[in-house]
Amino acid sequence: MKLNKSKFRSSEELFEKHVGPKGSAERADMEVSATKWFYGSILKQKRKDLKMTQGELAELVGVKQSYISRLERGEEDVRISSLIPIANTLGLELKLS
Repeated sequence: MKLNKSKFRSSEELFEKHVGPKGSAERADMEVSATKWFYGSILKQKRKDLKMTQGELAELVGVKQSYISRLERGEEDVRISSLIPIANTLGLELKLS
């Protein structure tokens, strides 16, 4: 069976069609949302690996549990002043380059 490659689209073509072209406000918004979701997922998985609740993490870091919840769901941009203690508490290494 031979594949008909003419029906395949690159990811860039799909992004442009469904989100918007590079440089557009819609594309920038999507990229911000994707980044928040990505980092929130990392924090959530590491917290779960440590068998820690959101409340326990929040207490150790000095923030509200609802903030941790919003971070993990990708609804909140993490502030560097919060990220450092969260990462330290979870044993994650931050690298700025």
